[in-house]
Amino acid sequence: MEHNGMRPQDIPILLKVLLKEGEPWQYRDLSVALDISLSEISHSLKRSSLAGLYQEDRKKVARQSLFKFLQHGLRYVFPVHPGALVTGVKTGHSHPYYKEKFISGQELVWPYEGGDTRGQSIKPLYSGVPAAAQKDEVLYKLLASIDILRIGQSREIAAATSELEKYIL
Repeated sequence: MEHNGMRPQDIPILLKVLLKEGEPWQYRDLSVALDISLSEISHSLKRSSLAGLYQEDRKKVARQSLFKFLQHGLRYVFPVHPGALVTGVKTGHSHPYYKEKFISGQELVWPYEGGDTRGQSIKPLYSGVPAAAQKDEVLYKLLASIDILRIGQSREIAAATSELEKYIL
């Protein structure tokens, strides 16, 4: 397989694999949990393997490599800018965990019909992120942390990096 670069959905897939570490899982489990097709799960893990972020033979995430990529490359590879006011699911500094740590008059949300908050839209890494986040609280927190890395200020980025470090390293 030729490597044509990472795709945004590769990040949530790697995070979900990381969260499933130590328990048996199949591509189908990831597909259902993340609302991503089986073929895309397969292609994603192959891309991540070629990039050195996943060990296919062991079904393990290369934790150090993933953390370094998130910390230093994510905001450049998958940049985002706040958009229009929409209804959605809280993300970034608006996530309940970070809401206690940072004061902001601006809510950030992933656009989602089933959402309960009005705020500035943040394009999720892929369209299924809001639904996947609602199925798994830890994944939700990690994805909101990743959005902070993509859009946050220094103090927010430091807190999100520290939180991601707890789960990844």
